[in-house]
Amino acid sequence: MAEEKSTSVSIGMSMKGGRTNNGFVQNEDTLERNSDPGSPEHSPQHDTVDVLGPAGPDLKDVRPYAGMPKEVLFLFSGQAHYRVPREVLFWLTVASVLVLIGATIAIIAISPKCLDWWQAGPMYQIYPRSFKDSDKDGNGDLKGIQDKLDYIATLNVKTVWITSFYKSSLKDFRHAIEDFREIDPIFGTMEDFENLVAAIHDKGLKLIIDFIPNHTSDKHAWFQWSRTRTGKYTDYYIWHDCTHKNGTTTPPNNWLSVYGNSSWHFDGVRNQCYFHQFTKEQPDLNFRNPDVQEEIKEIIQFWLSKGVDGFSFDAVQFLLEAKHLRDEAQVNKTQIPDMVTHYSELYHDFTTTQVGMHDLIRSFRQTMDQYSREPGRYRFLGTEAHGESVAKTMMYYGLPFIQEANFPLNSYLSKLDTPSGNRVFEVITSWMENMPEGKWPNWMIGGPDNARLTSRLGEKYVNIMHMLIFTLPGTPITYYGEEIGMRNLLATNLNETYDADTLLSKSPMQWDNSSNAGFSEGSHTWLPTSSDYHTVNVDVQKTQPRSALKLYQELSLLHANELLLSRGWFCYLRSDNHSVVYTRELDGTDRVLLMVLNFGELSVLNLKEMISNIPTRVRIKLSTNSAYKGREIDTHAITLDKGEGLILEYNTKNLLHHQTAFRDRCFVSNRACYSSALNILYNSC
Repeated sequence: MAEEKSTSVSIGMSMKGGRTNNGFVQNEDTLERNSDPGSPEHSPQHDTVDVLGPAGPDLKDVRPYAGMPKEVLFLFSGQAHYRVPREVLFWLTVASVLVLIGATIAIIAISPKCLDWWQAGPMYQIYPRSFKDSDKDGNGDLKGIQDKLDYIATLNVKTVWITSFYKSSLKDFRHAIEDFREIDPIFGTMEDFENLVAAIHDKGLKLIIDFIPNHTSDKHAWFQWSRTRTGKYTDYYIWHDCTHKNGTTTPPNNWLSVYGNSSWHFDGVRNQCYFHQFTKEQPDLNFRNPDVQEEIKEIIQFWLSKGVDGFSFDAVQFLLEAKHLRDEAQVNKTQIPDMVTHYSELYHDFTTTQVGMHDLIRSFRQTMDQYSREPGRYRFLGTEAHGESVAKTMMYYGLPFIQEANFPLNSYLSKLDTPSGNRVFEVITSWMENMPEGKWPNWMIGGPDNARLTSRLGEKYVNIMHMLIFTLPGTPITYYGEEIGMRNLLATNLNETYDADTLLSKSPMQWDNSSNAGFSEGSHTWLPTSSDYHTVNVDVQKTQPRSALKLYQELSLLHANELLLSRGWFCYLRSDNHSVVYTRELDGTDRVLLMVLNFGELSVLNLKEMISNIPTRVRIKLSTNSAYKGREIDTHAITLDKGEGLILEYNTKNLLHHQTAFRDRCFVSNRACYSSALNILYNSC
């Protein structure tokens, strides 16, 4: 009893003279319910009053403590030295958020449009039958391309472009399509294609494919139904009455096929002639028929749904023909009309680039735009219009507010057959001067329809041409094998029924010095391999520091990482029969890249005469001769050997595109300025 009394007194003293720390009260509600409301020593309010004292809330001698009740907390928080800092921090936070939002809006407003994937890096064009054979039948296939994606990635390309692989006859290099929704068995299956698309995307690459909407094969189901006048397919092709007697056809007019002779062919089933711009096995579709237009759009949607990132539309200038069917004018008016059989002997005013043709391409663009709304999934549209003038080619870019092609493919450098600084200069300036403002250029130096670069210009010019397309503004496009300097076939018996001149650039890819150049493990290949494959192949050049492949990889890496090349101004300084000299420069930076390319014989150039403020000595950033890389040279006299190219680097505050003398010789696609302080690009230069 004595102990209990002592404890009670101790507790009572403690509660009377000390502070109650409610942080240690486990459940205030429980205490309140269990306490006697009439007992003051058990009342929470009584405890609080004890803390504050009987005289009221005098906090002068009281300091905040852990677990204080909210009534005390509110009294302390209302004091000036607690309230003012809190309010200052609050408004500083609000101001900081507003500043960040404003800065973000300002940066977005002044920033130039980001380069899209088709602008950011090179494209690599593959002729699938000649790239890699995976099943030993002598024909390249889709699985073969997938097997070599690691190699393609080492080239620093952004886009894989595969030419026609649709189910087709062998006519005209697989352009006689029997079914636009099927893979030709030579190349594999639809599952192989889907696997390839997934593998390409896994590598961070994009895929574009060829599409030839102008015509089909005469074995296509549409044509078979059209020749029998079945339902809506009756007018899917261009039919017209003609005279056919004793095996001789009198066509409706004098229109000629690209391959020569009349572009009309008599069909005995329908008893009419059908029109074909190419071979008679490739009847032209009637694009004045809305049902045909809808069919083509559905095919575009089919492949986009498979994951394709874009198309190269081929032969687009042939999509429409004049409805009146009048004869086309002869180039040589004195020539006997019956003797006019070659395509070049007529002016093709009624069979190419007709009114409404560009509307068709814009409708293709609109269809593709429906699949371009997802971020990062923009779909590319390119057009090929071989033989068109530069002025007509520029029309495929579209109008200022109506987009057509992202760019028409520029194959003019692919047609150079002799090395000449003046000719190279003409091709560059004709494109840049005619290109609509804000549009994006591109450059090709090879393709399946042209002789290979090495065979056209010579081995010495392979590296300099690669240096050219990787340092010009725009997208460089490489045809498979050009990166190692492959040449045309020299074989005379090709076991194919094609024009040999266009087969020679389609020889199997040269991977190594094993049998069939590593292209196939089969006993034969659809075309023979080139005789130089023992020394010109990927495996050999990977180990050679001065090989064409090594320089190609260095150039593509420079193109990917150098802001001056992707965003900078292009200013040309000089061209003659030997050399081409131009700069790449960007507002906001004092660095300049100067390209000096020699397409002639041994030359000595004085750069001081071209650029007065250039330093006496400049550094070689990259050279077609790797031994010179990193050296400094005197700008008073630069000696260049035949086919030699240099990328020089120097600093200056006086950029050429600001100088009146060079203003008409400078071009830029998407103008931008660089801020070194913020490390950003902006467009309000």
